[in-house]
Amino acid sequence: MSRTPGSAASSRLGAVATVLSLVLSCCFPASGASQAQASKPGEPSDPKARKTFAEAVDWQNHGAKSAALDDYRKANKQDGGRCAVCLDRAYKLALEVGDYKAAEGVMRDWLPLAQSDAAKATLHFRLGMALQREGMDKKGEKQEACFNDSCNEFKTALDLDPGLAAAHYGHGVSLAYLHQDDAARAEFRSFLGQDQDNPALHERAARYIDRIELARARMAPPFALTTIDGRQISMDSLAGKVVLIDFWATWCGPCREALPHIREIARRFQGQPFAVLSVSMDDDDVKWRDFVSKNEMTWLQYRDGRFTGPVATRFGVRAIPSTFSIDADGVLEDQHVGDADIEGKLKKMIARAIEAANREPAVAADPAHGSGD
Repeated sequence: MSRTPGSAASSRLGAVATVLSLVLSCCFPASGASQAQASKPGEPSDPKARKTFAEAVDWQNHGAKSAALDDYRKANKQDGGRCAVCLDRAYKLALEVGDYKAAEGVMRDWLPLAQSDAAKATLHFRLGMALQREGMDKKGEKQEACFNDSCNEFKTALDLDPGLAAAHYGHGVSLAYLHQDDAARAEFRSFLGQDQDNPALHERAARYIDRIELARARMAPPFALTTIDGRQISMDSLAGKVVLIDFWATWCGPCREALPHIREIARRFQGQPFAVLSVSMDDDDVKWRDFVSKNEMTWLQYRDGRFTGPVATRFGVRAIPSTFSIDADGVLEDQHVGDADIEGKLKKMIARAIEAANREPAVAADPAHGSGD
């Protein structure tokens, strides 16, 4: 096998380009490598296709996503274009590696196979997502065309299945990029009034209604979690604070070396609109809790569990230590692999957050989310 996986930069871009990746994960089952082991309905029946499918699974298990994408599409063709599992995995991998044209092609290959209106609606929604992602990568007239096309797909999805609430969210994002702000707000309101499947996006949609310009920003992926001491937090509940998210593990030597720096950052900016969230890749809960206690890691702590955890996946984390800085509006500012010197940048971001807060009516602090913890 001589092919290599797509670049880490492409993976990160695919992971954070839009919060719709969370909509996708909520609405449709994951197609990760762990699922690729057992034969299931919808997998190829043709012998050659099954061999290619197995090769695709192997590529995916080894992190070679672009190679896996190619082989899943090849397996579908060898199977007469009837392999739903091949198409599903190819589509999701195409989004992950940022090959949005391939994602479009997969959906167009899949649409003729759909039998019900609900199935067709789902595929039009997914096609709209691919077009939207592509639009975020383009400029000028090409960008506008992608967003217009994505709007058409979302509207088609809703015509076929008015209960597909996620399509309202997707439509709202594309309309916001087209600066059709009132129409975008209406779609986000429809999403909030209808959705039962994506609670982590409700705070985000409400913020977009209030500040529609954020729907056009490079927002940090939304998430909700319970910290080591039982606090319920989400990305959007930290609005108004600069956030430093640190991905690490007890077994990672460079992470342990970076710990004093993270501790010093938490101490230095304590009492300011700032929060540190350490996300552990440990799978041993007892060892993690013991390490956190012994090392007096008093800021926000959460264990995600390896690189396949929900938070690490949404941020596209492939190596640790890895930190992300996020401004007070939730806009993803930067990623740092390793213990980069980011204190100067954080200081400027916090100063902007204080300045913005002073221009707005004071909001009562939430005691569950104290600064710097």
